[in-house]
Formats: sequence, structure tokens, C-alpha cells
Amino acid sequence: MGILENKARARLFYKYLSKVYDPVNTFIWNEEMRTEALGMLDLDPDDRVLDVGCGTGFGTAGLLDHVDEVHGLDQSVHQMEKAWAKFGKTDGPVRFYRGDAERLPFKTDSFDVIWSSGSIEYWPHPVRALREFRRVVKPGGQVLVVGPNSPDSSIMQRIADSIMLFYDAEEADRMFHEAGFESVEHRLMGPSYDPDVAITTAARAPE
Repeated sequence: MGILENKARARLFYKYLSKVYDPVNTFIWNEEMRTEALGMLDLDPDDRVLDVGCGTGFGTAGLLDHVDEVHGLDQSVHQMEKAWAKFGKTDGPVRFYRGDAERLPFKTDSFDVIWSSGSIEYWPHPVRALREFRRVVKPGGQVLVVGPNSPDSSIMQRIADSIMLFYDAEEADRMFHEAGFESVEHRLMGPSYDPDVAITTAARAPE
């Protein structure tokens, strides 16, 4: 398990990263990638959507181009403060919650769509979190997760794994099926200088 797959360390990490997160993020997870990922979902304006690990609201902003309201959850108050500045803390199109992906504070079958970008790499138990997604998404509902793709080099893979979770399509397939999802689709994407840096997985809960 990588050093940042620890909730206390991840919170401390984002306490400082939040100060520069938005400009840095564009080099790794940009608007073109977000648009491509959104294209993997069927979204209706009245869908009830949850953004897990919403951070400063980059994914949230893209979702709001397609739906009327988003529920955003994050464990870092420092990241959410940036999102509150963009959308309003209590009176905007986003309802915010501080919480944990592995223990979602929502009732079963609460959401039509669950989105999570740039969060899975910090989860100590990703299958446990995906099972929580499976619990709170409605039957037939959609889930999309964006995470870091495994490096090609075995040396780089060992270095990456010592920091946080990196995984390939085969591992993503295992995690999503173990969590109870079906119709699992993977797509590699990234900026022009590193087009395979991210792996995006879309899946559906059984009807």
C-alpha cells in the first residue's frame, strides 16, 4: 500500500496541494479528458449525481454542464473550500458533504450516476469503496471512475505503487466485477504528451 493510501496522510497532502491544485491539475487531468469521460455516460438534466472525491470541483463543473445539481463529497476540507468559492457553500447547484468513499453517508439506491475522478488512487480499500458505490447507486445506474494508469516500466511501477494506487484495465476489471458491476468499459486517456496516463472505467449496476 502506498504512502498516500492512508487517509490522514492524504488529508495532510491535500492541505498543501489545495493551494496550487487547479493550475497543476491541468497538466494531468484537463478539460478535453473530462469531456471524453463525460461522453462515456448517459446523463439527463434531472439525474441525481454524486461526485466522490469532488476536490476543488473540476469534475463537478463538467457534470453541471449536463445535470441541474450535483452532490459533492470529499474528505479534505481544504479542497472543498476551493469548491465552495466556485459554487457556493450552501446556496449553489452543489450540495457538499465531508465524508469517506469507503463509508458513504447516503441511503441505498440514492443516485442515478456516481462520478469519481482523481480519488481512487488514495483509497486504502478500493473494492470496499466500489461496493459502497454499488450500494448507493440505483439498479441500472452508472458509475465512472478515473484513476492513474499503470506505468509501462516495472521500475516505475514499483515507485508508483510505493506512493499510491496505479492499476491497469485488467485490475480495474477485477475490482469492478468483484464489487458487483457489469457492462464494464475501460478507456485510456491523457494529455497529448502522455495520452495513456489515466484509465477511465464506466460500468452499470445490475437491474
